[in-house]
Amino acid sequence: MGQKKKIFLAKSICEEAHLFIWDERLNYIDVISRIQIENMILEYSPTMILVEHDRRFIEKVATDIIELSK
Repeated sequence: MGQKKKIFLAKSICEEAHLFIWDERLNYIDVISRIQIENMILEYSPTMILVEHDRRFIEKVATDIIELSK
């Protein structure tokens, strides 16, 4: 499953877009790949909407956080 996610992420990152919407795209991604993705986001600052449960990742890359709860 992790390899399929990596292919999707690589394809997504390589396409020009005004807005990226990622919904739980980091599930099954290994630690080194996650660090590389974090660094890429921090370096290029793409406009993104992320749905992610990894609190550490969100706190590191997000500029704003909207938390939804019941």
